[in-house]
Amino acid sequence: MPDVKHFDTAEVLAVVERLFWRRGVAATGIQEIVGATGLSRSSLYSSFGGKDDLYLAALQRYLDQRSRPMFDRLAADGRGLPAIADFFERLLRLRCSGEHAGWGCLVSNAHTEEPSDATRAVLDQHHAGLSAAFAHALEVARGKEQLRSGIDLDATAEMLTLLAYGVNLRSRSGASRATLRTGVQAALGSLGR
Repeated sequence: MPDVKHFDTAEVLAVVERLFWRRGVAATGIQEIVGATGLSRSSLYSSFGGKDDLYLAALQRYLDQRSRPMFDRLAADGRGLPAIADFFERLLRLRCSGEHAGWGCLVSNAHTEEPSDATRAVLDQHHAGLSAAFAHALEVARGKEQLRSGIDLDATAEMLTLLAYGVNLRSRSGASRATLRTGVQAALGSLGR
């Protein structure tokens, strides 16, 4: 007779996502995962595979449920530069206040670990999604004549993507919201007419 699961895999994955997000994959041991989820090692391994598989699932969950909605909102916002400014304001609020203040971004944090090929693929999905959302917002800004002349949209989308990663990492190391906002405003100020 097959073993019956007596837990919600989505809830377990949410707990594990938060654990990896707060502590990082290298600093999180399997015993800590067992303690946080209340599951036995055998239940974890049979349901999710090893720690690397669990980490990959947590990264994908984060991308799907936390990152993509922000990317989609930015891409759908038809205001151009104000949409980009609002994206960064939301990012600063998320990174510097509330329940997850000082945690950074799980995906940005993953860039500081030694990623497997599978993890790197999720990181690349995240990067491409964020860069594409910025590129779309920049196209809107160009159409509204908000950008100074000569701006390379692809290079600028890449710069803004890297700026978002910088905000995520610096917020994790304790940079203040005011300090981060100053850097964001300088970058965005360089784009406008």
